[in-house]
Amino acid sequence: MTTTAQTISAHANRPQPLLCPTDAESITPGKEKMASARQAPAAKVDKQSPEYLVKSGLAGGLAGCAAKTVVGPLDRVKILLQTSNPNFAKYQGHWTGLPNAIRDIYVDNGVRGLFKGHSATLLRIFPYAGIKFLAYEQIRASVIKHKGEETAARRFASGSMAGMVSVFFTYPLEVIRVRLAFETRAENRSTLRSICRMIYNEHPPPTVHHPHNPITAAAVTVAEKAAPRTGLANFFRGFSPTMLGMIPYAGASFLAHDTASDLMRHPLVFRYTTLPNTQRTESATTTHKPAQLQYWAELASGGFAGFVSQTVSYPLEVIRRRMQVGGVVGDGHRLSIPEVAKRIFMEKGFRGFFVGLTIGYIKIVPMSATAFLVYERAKYYLGI
Repeated sequence: MTTTAQTISAHANRPQPLLCPTDAESITPGKEKMASARQAPAAKVDKQSPEYLVKSGLAGGLAGCAAKTVVGPLDRVKILLQTSNPNFAKYQGHWTGLPNAIRDIYVDNGVRGLFKGHSATLLRIFPYAGIKFLAYEQIRASVIKHKGEETAARRFASGSMAGMVSVFFTYPLEVIRVRLAFETRAENRSTLRSICRMIYNEHPPPTVHHPHNPITAAAVTVAEKAAPRTGLANFFRGFSPTMLGMIPYAGASFLAHDTASDLMRHPLVFRYTTLPNTQRTESATTTHKPAQLQYWAELASGGFAGFVSQTVSYPLEVIRRRMQVGGVVGDGHRLSIPEVAKRIFMEKGFRGFFVGLTIGYIKIVPMSATAFLVYERAKYYLGI
């Protein structure tokens, strides 16, 4: 005689009928593997892997090209005003200067005139932005090893160093771009090759010094003899202020963007500003990845970053623009940062350091917003 327990056990081991025909699919080995894969945590991202480096650089390069294309005409007008181009001096100091300048360029040269130098811009911006964003990710990973180390100072330092690295590798392309955008006369339509040849062959006149100390005079003479004054050295005009300006510019840009993004992800507003199911928490096997922002929230964070970075770095930007076109304006002397600053102040006073700032805001806010939006989305879709 079987016991009650044996009867229940035998009944439990008996094959149960399927509730519906599709129940069999839910217990197949393939479905079990897919379910376990969905439940398994994502592997920890190796930011030093070749795949991550390539994808990060590609995302940054695409972001830079998209941003520069959006503001191409504004960028050219800003350069013409910053460098005191004689044909565009009449537009300075007027609210209608920007639209009038764009209109006149379009009337004289069409759409091509509004994007003069844009090919050189894209040639420079892809490696520049790619290196900048790639360097920021790498430096940030070294400086901020986990979320607990996330501080404003570390973010600022990571952004500053990333900007300086990108400038170091791509600066000659920036000089070429500025010189192409500086030209306004239709009869002097220069090609990329002709501009490079012109810059290379420029011979600035020797600088005249009057030091009272013989030791200072000897030191100046040796320095000028040792430092190259022609050839490839011409492609690095304005390099020093650019590097100095990149410290506040890139540092403030990344710091402002990351801070604004944190505010957008605050518990009080995150349901309205973030995309669902895009967050990854930090664990022993995974890195922290914040939720992706809605497009408008990402644009707002990037635009705020552009506004802050432009404000804190603009005087140095004006100085470097004047140094970059030193071969075609003034007497051709290669001036130092203090000499250029003194000349700007004597010409227009303190306001001279902020010539074109309004255009700078109009340009940098959409440019920065576009760059950060494209970069964040590109990283997301590339799986990094």
